[in-house]
This record gives sequence, C-alpha cells and structure tokens, in this order.
Amino acid sequence: MNKKILSRIAIFVIAVYLLVPLFISLTGRSDFYYTLTSVALLSISSAGVWLTFYIGRINIGQGAYSLAGGYVSAVLITQYGYSFWSTLPLAGLFCAGLSVFIGLPILRLRGVYFAMVTLILTEVMRLTALALPITNGAKGITSLPLPGALEVFGITLIPDFSTLENPKIAFYLMAITMMIIVYAVLWRIVNSRLGHLCRSLQQNEELASSIGVNTTYLRVLTYSISSFFGGIAGASFVAITQSVYPSSFQIADSINFMLNCFLGGLGYVFGPMLGTLMLYFGWDLLFMIGKYQMLVYSSLLIILMLFLPNGVLSLLERKEKRS
Repeated sequence: MNKKILSRIAIFVIAVYLLVPLFISLTGRSDFYYTLTSVALLSISSAGVWLTFYIGRINIGQGAYSLAGGYVSAVLITQYGYSFWSTLPLAGLFCAGLSVFIGLPILRLRGVYFAMVTLILTEVMRLTALALPITNGAKGITSLPLPGALEVFGITLIPDFSTLENPKIAFYLMAITMMIIVYAVLWRIVNSRLGHLCRSLQQNEELASSIGVNTTYLRVLTYSISSFFGGIAGASFVAITQSVYPSSFQIADSINFMLNCFLGGLGYVFGPMLGTLMLYFGWDLLFMIGKYQMLVYSSLLIILMLFLPNGVLSLLERKEKRS
C-alpha cells in the first residue's frame, strides 16, 4: 500500500471519527447521526454486491439477505435471549450458509439470467417472513432492546447502549467501525491470491477452469461472503430501529445496492461506499422538486452511466493521469 493511499485512509478515519462528530455537535443536528449510520450500513450491503460483480455476476438480491439477517438477530434476541453482539456474526453466518444452498444451482447462470433469478429472492424472503409463525407475520418483531454491554474476560469493551445519554452516537460509531472493517476485508480479498482468481472468473471462466481453477468453489465462496455482509448489515439495522418487518428490505433496496456500485465505480473497492453516499443524499435532495423527482433521478443516472461508465471515482483516476 503506497503512501498516497495511506494518507487518504488516514484523512477518512480522522474525518469520520473526529470531524463529523465535531460538526454535528456544533450544528446541533443530532439527526445526522442516524442518516450517516444508515449510509454506513447500506454501504456494507453494497460492498457485498460489489464482490459479486467482481466474479462477473449481477446481484439484485442482496435485500433478501439483509432481511434474513435482521430476522435472525431479532428472533435470537426476543425468543432465545441472545445478546445483539452474539447475534451479529450468527446472522451473517446464517445468510452465508443460506447463500451456499441457493448459490450452488443459480451461480451457474450468467448475465441477465443470474440477475433475474436474484431479483425475486427479496420478494421470496418477504413472503417467507409473512408466512412463518416465528417471524410474527405482518406484525413483525418490535420492541427490541438496545444493544447491551459487550464484555470480554470481565472487561467492558462496549457499554450498554441503554445507559448512554445519546445512543445515536454509539450507533454511528458502531456502523462506521463495521464499515471500515468490511472494506478493509474487501480490499484484502481483492489484493490477495483469491482476488486474482476471482478476477479470472470475471474475464473468462472457461479459460480459468482449463488451467485448474475451481470455478464453482470460487463462485460460491464469494457469494457467501457477499451475503454475510448483507446479513450483518440487516442485523445492525434491526438494532437501530428496534424492530423488523417483512417490508424492512424490499426489491427497491436490492436495486439500490446494485446502483450504489455502478455510481461509485465497479472497478474500485471503495466505489460502493461513495455510491451509497451519493444515492442516499441525492435522493433526499430531489424531494425538493416534487413530482419531477423520479424523472430527474432516472435522467441523472442515465447521464452518469453514459459519461462515467466506470463510476464517479474514475474522475479521480483521470485527474491523476493528467497530472
């Protein structure tokens, strides 16, 4: 990792941990904590979708795994007395296991065929949540407690959120820390031997298979990691809202996860993070134009795809080449 990348990471860390809280405290807009927490968690799910793109698959079903992760966490907390911190990895592992079961047959498909199959996954998950008694149907699961203290060997690493004066700050720090860890893992995967093998699938699966690459294993492994990210993001959302419903994640959310990757840049590890930020705040700004919101929104997306097919981060690359 060169000095330029390290300096950018250092600036980002200082900004999210120091400058953003300082700005919010000065303006008194504590509601920004919830907004930025949502952006961080949505970018985690989008990171999983980006990883699926990395092996040449268009994933429009991440909302299904976010919804499943949310319900796993909620059920374990309300019915079995688990703490939120223990349900977080369990939700991710459940979604990873579920994705292996689903992915083995459908990952053989490519292009629009795989995309169309994943598109229905979120609706299937929503209908499943409506039908199962354990999920409480359309009523959902409500009145979940705030995350309790996380203790290791008697040492309190994270305090009980219910004892804090402003839990929004704690949720913000939790989401930002999770986001940084997820993108660090994603960057490490891309720059490892596994990442190079995954890139070979994106380019030519037949050629990769002919030289001994286990393409089935790689496809399923990356898809399970992608779904793990979706699961922990969904579980975290449930902790913030203290409830989960079958409509908590819908098909529109799955499409937005995909759009976040396009907007930021499919060729950049941190593309989904920037894309999520742009789409989230851009959509809110478009509320000001009323009934023309969807028209302007779709037009801007088309323009961006035409003139910036590699995403907004490609502008930074162009600038570096010119200099």
